[in-house]
Order: sequence, then C-alpha cells, then structure tokens
Amino acid sequence: MNIVADPNIPFVREAFGSLGSIRLIAGRQMNAAAVSDAEVLLVRSVTPVNAALLEGSKVKFVATATIGTDHVDTDYLAKRGIGFASAAGSNANSVAEYIVAAMLELAHRQRFRLRDKTLGVIGVGNVGRLVVRNAEALGMRVLQNDPPRQRTEQLPDFVNLDRVLVEADIVTIHVPLTTSGPDKTHHLFDEKTFAALKRKPILINSARGAVVDNSALLQAIRAGQLSGVVLDVWENEPNISLDLLAAVDIATPHIAGYSFDGKVNGTTMIYGAVCEFFGRAPAWNPASRMPAPTVPRVEVEAGDADDEDVIRIVVKSIYDICTDDAALRTASRMFDRLRAEYSVRRREFPHTGVLLCGGTERQRSKLAVLGFQAACGQTRSGSTLFVY
Repeated sequence: MNIVADPNIPFVREAFGSLGSIRLIAGRQMNAAAVSDAEVLLVRSVTPVNAALLEGSKVKFVATATIGTDHVDTDYLAKRGIGFASAAGSNANSVAEYIVAAMLELAHRQRFRLRDKTLGVIGVGNVGRLVVRNAEALGMRVLQNDPPRQRTEQLPDFVNLDRVLVEADIVTIHVPLTTSGPDKTHHLFDEKTFAALKRKPILINSARGAVVDNSALLQAIRAGQLSGVVLDVWENEPNISLDLLAAVDIATPHIAGYSFDGKVNGTTMIYGAVCEFFGRAPAWNPASRMPAPTVPRVEVEAGDADDEDVIRIVVKSIYDICTDDAALRTASRMFDRLRAEYSVRRREFPHTGVLLCGGTERQRSKLAVLGFQAACGQTRSGSTLFVY
C-alpha cells in the first residue's frame, strides 16, 4: 500500500516499512496533490485533515500520532467510510511530568511551597488523572473539574469551574479543543473568566492554544490578574504573539508531550490500528530501539533538606524546563523547527534511579509516586548533588 507520513513521527519507516511504500512529507506541506494516491495517511497536529485534503483521494485510513483530534474532521471521514485512529493517552505521562517541572520551577522562583497551595485541574482525562496523582503526592490540595465526566459518572469530589476560579492558587488545563456544544472549550478562558479569578493564580496551559484567548490572557497579565503563566500551546502556532511570549513566566514550543517515550507510544498505537484495519499481523516492536536514558541515575544529598527541594533537584536533573523556555525566547520565529528537531527530550521519570543519601522514606515514597526508581542509602560515587 502507499503510505504518506509526517517525518516527525518517530520510527515511522521502521514501523510501517513492512506494510508498504512510505513517502515522508512535512506536516504543514501536506496538500491534496501530495496525498491523492495514498491509501494510508499518518499525521500530527499541524496537518488539517478534511475534505479539502482528501476529496478525490485513495485514502482508506487516517491516523494521527497525537492525543488531540481537533485537526481532523472525523465526521467527514465517517461519511466517506475512511478509517481513523488517534493516539489518545500516548503522551499523558510526558505532559504530567512537564506540569510537575513547571510547578516546581515557579514555586522555587516565587519562594512558596506547593504543599501550601490549591491546584485546579481543568479536564481530568488521561493527562489530568496523572496530574492529580502527582499533585497529591506533592502535598497539594486538588480541585477537579470535568463537566462531561461529572454528568456521566456523577463524581462527588468534582467541582464546577466557578469554584476553581475562586479557590485555586494554580490552574492547569487539560481539555480537548471543541468549538460547539455544552462543553465548548474554545476560549474557555477569556476576559470574563479572568475577571472571575480571586487569588491571582498561576495559569498553565499545555492542552490547545485556543482554549485560552491569548489576547485576553495578555491583558490579564498586564492587569495583574495572574501571578504567573506557563504556556506550552499558543493561538496561531507557529506565528505566536511575541508580546505574550515576553509576558509569560515559562514559554515552550508545544513540546510538553514530547518525551521520547510519549512520541514512540504514539507511533506504536497508530501502527497497531493500521495493522488491525488492514488485517495485518503486527511485526514491529520498538523496545529494542529505545535509547538509554540520558540520566540513568541521580544521587542526592538529602540530609535535612525539605522534601520539595529534593524533588525539585531530581526533576531538574532529568528535565530542566528552563532550557526549553530559553530556546523559544532565542528563536521564537523557528517554532516549528524547535518542535521538529526535538527528537529526544528525555526518557520519562521511571527510567531514572534515584539514590537519596540521608533521605527519608517519605521522600522516597513521593519520588516513587512521580515514577522514579527511588531508594535511600549511601552514595556510590562519593559526589552528590547539593539541594538548596
């Protein structure tokens, strides 16, 4: 079969090579002519998949190696009888780790403790569930908001958005982008929403750029309605607002879900879906191709250090979010290139062992919940990281 694929899908040749011939086309350059003879189309979030792209083509199956599907006209695919699959949940852990890194960094900068704060989680799906788990491990009070789940599951601990806006010190968004219906999320955070905030919270958006009205966000920052902003997703990507970039505390180029593990999970999921659709036995396994972790082991002199300081230094040794922030500020007009060349940010937390020299069982337990292979004991190297 003929396969057209985005080259930013890792291992795409290795995974799909046995299924047919593969032609790689940059996601933003895919057009009707380029995909007309394809039977399988593999995309990421930068490619709008709709009638304009597919009408008159031979495409039988479309897969996106992303958790979001707002770039795909699924109704059109269904009408045409074109199969479809996404990679829902593939990078959930990567995004959850990004949120931990962001919160720890801002807590350090602003000199507060996360355990003293209330976190509002907007959207408690694949990502949001992990964010809740991690935040509770850090000692935070958590408010969960997810109207669709609340209606169908009647969860007693969930709260409405108004309560989050009043009580949360940090708000993190994990919803899909929808433009209609009772749970429309397009511009969920707009001028009216910002005006309802009571505690001047930190706002984190790693979902979709248009969930937050970026113009209203800039005005909210300038009006002092927020005490901090972390943006990984932006309206009008890749042509993001330079004024907003300059105003936020941490800015990254839509890479929260770009751990190597998360990206390969996406490839694995859509490969399985294509095989199932065409009745082919899966023959590719990425396990032997995964790179070793950049930081396989961290040794920390925990001593009498605060738990949060210990966790922060461990997390920062694996993933320093400030590096991604600096890269975007230095090359803001190279947004797509920063994403495309972001092949191996890191392996996820479970691939790193942590030795806590003089540490406590409480510290070890918290790190274990975050995914680390943590133990208390004496350092083997004789040199340790000093926690401050």
